[in-house]
Amino acid sequence: MPNNPLLSALGRIARDVLRTGVREALRERRRRSPSPTAFPGGRTPRIPGDVPPGNATGTATRYPGDFRGMPQVEYSPVRGSKPDPGEVVWTWVPYEEDHGRGKDRPVLLVGRDGAWLLGLQLTSKDHDFDEAQEARAGRFWVDIGAGAWDNRGRDSEVRVNRVIRIDPDAVRRVSVSLPRPLFDDVVAGMRRHL
Repeated sequence: MPNNPLLSALGRIARDVLRTGVREALRERRRRSPSPTAFPGGRTPRIPGDVPPGNATGTATRYPGDFRGMPQVEYSPVRGSKPDPGEVVWTWVPYEEDHGRGKDRPVLLVGRDGAWLLGLQLTSKDHDFDEAQEARAGRFWVDIGAGAWDNRGRDSEVRVNRVIRIDPDAVRRVSVSLPRPLFDDVVAGMRRHL
């Protein structure tokens, strides 16, 4: 078959585009990967959108990853200045697919892991209508109704199969204790889905 200059040129262009795309994808992946020093114990300067809000010094602990397995559950809400398991608080929650990014949201505290608090994220989105789709995506929810953590009085659901580590310094306390029967319903959901 004779050598066609047009096909040869198109082939070179396709190879160049593919190489450039692969290089850009690798560069983006490296940019999003946390540094080796970004894990427990290390405090780093706050970069908006990258790390959770920290303490008064303007530093924060980088997120070490979600807690795996069923935690030692604790229900011990106490009114005061410290966040306690059994309470709903507001804090920074990392996105599941990219721990370097996240958003401020309500969280039900369920236990501790060393210096970290453990919690489950809340949402005001009603997942009853898309329950099967959520289950296929690996997300399971338990209804807990409305509470003072939502200033618009909306019903909430708790995701029971993702346990998040929370820096106690990054908690904005709302001091709302979840009633024990609702807390027990959430724990039962965790046991079914973790």
